[in-house]
Amino acid sequence: MRPHLRGVFAIPGDLAAPTGGYAYARRVLALLPGLRVLTLPDSFPEPSQADLAETHRLLDSVPPDCPLLIDGLAYGALPLSVLTGIRAPIAVLVHHPLCLESGIPPARAAELHALERAALSRAASVIATSTDTAETLIADFAVPPSRLSVAPPGTEPAARAACAGSPPHLLAIGAMSPRKGYRILVGALAMLRDLPWHLSIVGALDRNPGEATALAAEIAANSLQNRITLAGVLSDTALAALTRTADIFVIASLHEGYGMAAADALAHGLPIVATNAGALAQTIPDAACLRAEPSDAVSLAAALRRMLTDPTCRSACADASWLAGQSLPRWDDTARAIAAVLDSLRSKRMMTEGGTPEV
Repeated sequence: MRPHLRGVFAIPGDLAAPTGGYAYARRVLALLPGLRVLTLPDSFPEPSQADLAETHRLLDSVPPDCPLLIDGLAYGALPLSVLTGIRAPIAVLVHHPLCLESGIPPARAAELHALERAALSRAASVIATSTDTAETLIADFAVPPSRLSVAPPGTEPAARAACAGSPPHLLAIGAMSPRKGYRILVGALAMLRDLPWHLSIVGALDRNPGEATALAAEIAANSLQNRITLAGVLSDTALAALTRTADIFVIASLHEGYGMAAADALAHGLPIVATNAGALAQTIPDAACLRAEPSDAVSLAAALRRMLTDPTCRSACADASWLAGQSLPRWDDTARAIAAVLDSLRSKRMMTEGGTPEV
């Protein structure tokens, strides 16, 4: 897309990891081949002192005329001592603030908030992946709007799901994390034993083994082993095929910075049951979904019951979902927004040094 764009994208851990944040990075890198990957230690957002020292060494190796894009999973946990002296102009990609991850002890959440607020003050530019996240960064992290831009994830066109399964096939997608609210979803479905349904949960089971074990135990405690499938990680082809056979998409998250899986559900025209957490209220139009309160199994069960038992409501939500899915941003739009930020940083640095930006 912009082969002459030169820059570095610093990403912690395994770029191939099956999460939305890493998927975002992979798509951007594919469209901006001038971006070189700089692999940071995989311990973020809980780095050791040795990993912080190694991160400083790696970031300091980037030359001053080369824009440096740093993934927020690492950047939000960096003390100012690590960032001091970095010569390259820094842009930060923030999916959602680290302190908003569920299950973090309050003291650590407060520490992460202070770290991220201070680190963001050091960045020349901040890129949020949703308007909701951008508003949070302005209000709670003192990021000036003048240094902030938004680059939502792209969504590719998809075949419309038939939504004609019997029993209805519910689908939930996302990493095994307390933030995804899967155990709350199981509790909600335990209240709907009288209705026909089957749920598939797609997400890596080995990235957070403790949460995966707790989820399996919750399913067993409610005797729902025959009605809920933990599908693990699926290939893109297998996931697309599973989505086309789904009837209702469910997202029980306690917070979302955007909701890439929800956007993909819109692209497939699936009716959605979702919490109103974080950016989901912006990503999913009201007409395409029934909403529930985060962390509230009773509220979620009520929304699911209506979606399962009211075919008129389900059909109307499916139509609105399909319509909304046709106007979602594409990955080219995402890459173009990021390229504009990095180009601007490089131009400003060249002007400051008295040079002429390359064309």
